[in-house]
Formats: sequence, C-alpha cells, structure tokens
Amino acid sequence: MREPGDAFHLAIPAYDLDATVAFYVGRLGCKLARRYDDRVTLDFFGDQVVCHLAEPPQDAPDVPRAEPRLYPRHFGMTFRRPEDFDALVRLVEIRKLPVFRPVELRFEGLAEEHRTLVLRDPADNLLEFKHYVDPRMMY
Repeated sequence: MREPGDAFHLAIPAYDLDATVAFYVGRLGCKLARRYDDRVTLDFFGDQVVCHLAEPPQDAPDVPRAEPRLYPRHFGMTFRRPEDFDALVRLVEIRKLPVFRPVELRFEGLAEEHRTLVLRDPADNLLEFKHYVDPRMMY
C-alpha cells in the first residue's frame, strides 16, 4: 500500500532539457531533483516525473507536425482543495504558461462535476489539472 512518503513515478519524453527545466522548474514551480546529460528528475507536486531526452518525431518536410491529443495520453494533478486549483490557474495566467485547453467545467450538475485546465510542455506532453466539487470523485 502507498505510504505518505511514497511517490508515483512517471517517465515522459523531452526534446530539449533546458526548455524542459525552464518550463517545469522556472515557470510551473516544480523542484528539480536531479539533472543528467540525458534526463531530468522533477518533484511534480509530490510525485516523481522523469523527462528523458528523446528525438522529436520526424514529420515529412511538407506535412506540419500533428497537434497533440489529450486522449489517450496525458498526466497531471487532481487537487483536493479548490484554492490549490485556483492558485495554479493564477500562476498559469501570471506566467503565461502554454494552455492547451483553458479552464472548463465538466460534467456540470453530476457527481463527477469538476474544473479542468490542460497545459502543454515544450515536448507537447499534455498536463491536466483538476478539482472535483465532491472529493470522493477523485478516484
């Protein structure tokens, strides 16, 4: 069973480690735990995200790079307290972080009602942040 000191671990691609650190640490406020030539490890809201250096997808020269899609792959944080979600929204606005989908209310009037915001990192990884009105809906 997970203990309070345990951390969830997620590995994602990064195409430029300097841009990755600038986004996650300098703008989003995550803590840089470690940096190597081929990856950075971050404290992402209490869990561990490792950004591994990877080659960007190779598109044909005459075909624009495809827009990222939220489904089926994204990651993020579900906040238990509404003020924590609001603080993140303010941070995004102040620091002008790249928004993939602005704040929206989903499943209004249902038990699963929640606000969501989706950001886009420099490698086109999508980060979703949520707050459910009913905290029992977090899982």
